[in-house]
Amino acid sequence: MNTAIHNGWRASVTSQSPRKFLSLLRSYPNAIHRERVLLGSYVRREMVILSSKKANLSASRKQRIKLESNGEKELTFSEFLKHPSGMEAVINAKALESYQLVDDDDENIYRCTLPKIQLMSFEVSPVLVLRVVPTQEDCTVELLSCKLEGSELLENQSEVFSAVMTNCMTWNMEDPEPFLEVDVSLKVTLEISTRPFTMLPVSAVEAPGNLVMQTLVDTLVPLMLQQLLKDYDEWIQKQQQNLLI
Repeated sequence: MNTAIHNGWRASVTSQSPRKFLSLLRSYPNAIHRERVLLGSYVRREMVILSSKKANLSASRKQRIKLESNGEKELTFSEFLKHPSGMEAVINAKALESYQLVDDDDENIYRCTLPKIQLMSFEVSPVLVLRVVPTQEDCTVELLSCKLEGSELLENQSEVFSAVMTNCMTWNMEDPEPFLEVDVSLKVTLEISTRPFTMLPVSAVEAPGNLVMQTLVDTLVPLMLQQLLKDYDEWIQKQQQNLLI
């Protein structure tokens, strides 16, 4: 007779009662760990019980940067975003391997491929799908999907996490000190399905994960703002040069 402990319950398993033991397991669907269970003296069967644990990670940052007033209505930041150069700046096209506008009549949706990165012995390319919604007063960038391409093994890992990101940009050119402000929010839901993480409380994954996420956001947002301001200044200079021709 074998004895198994499941979620605090002790059950005796004999070669004649494997079905009863399986029925007991099914009554507790949130079992954790991958375990090899012996059913009877001669029957050995591996039962993989996947964890349903999920870690919720998040980070955010709001930052404001000063805009130089050029005194010309046609060169405001909202006009910049109407120009192709403005859209390229918003999605940070210079940092991308490639990008393309998804065929959609109503929305500005871009498929953005980042440079390849090395993960373990695999080379993959992160692919983001972004929606850009510009208005006269603000511009919102939303992350619609995030996947890994290049390795089938790692591509499958795209199914165990999901990410939501919004970047809301606002500006005021009428203020005595014109400014551009960004408010970035990033949330990631990660399925915990491998050891040793399945044996840990969710908080043991979320605490360091949140620190890593916040460090990443705190590093990237200032760089993004600086690049956006640089692209805006370059666009102003080109427009002014065109007016002189």
